[in-house]
Amino acid sequence: MKYSRFEELPVWISAIEVTTKIYDITSRGSWSKDFGLRDQIRRATVSISSNIVEGFEKNSTNELIRYLRIAKGSTGEVRNQLYIARNIGYVSTNLFEDLNDMFLKLGKEIGGFIRYLDTYRKSKAA
Repeated sequence: MKYSRFEELPVWISAIEVTTKIYDITSRGSWSKDFGLRDQIRRATVSISSNIVEGFEKNSTNELIRYLRIAKGSTGEVRNQLYIARNIGYVSTNLFEDLNDMFLKLGKEIGGFIRYLDTYRKSKAA
């Protein structure tokens, strides 16, 4: 693998960007007062980048893949919470679609990295 620091990972950079966006959005309006949903979506979003880092720092391709799968799962968790936020009026349909697309894209990016690492791991084993 060509990365020496987690800060170089494109998936980590993307995860930090969406986390910043979620923190900004959830600190405004009705959402800022709904401590349960606000804190849950923030935790799930932070979990994405945290799991990427934790897997990377274990210096094991197998561990990185395992933690990336957890991070990918968290992208789905956030999307679920976005549906709730839209349905109860915390975000407009347009904002929901933008955010949902961001997390779909991040999930695909993580999935692509998993496939790359799996291919890398198999080539090293051969």
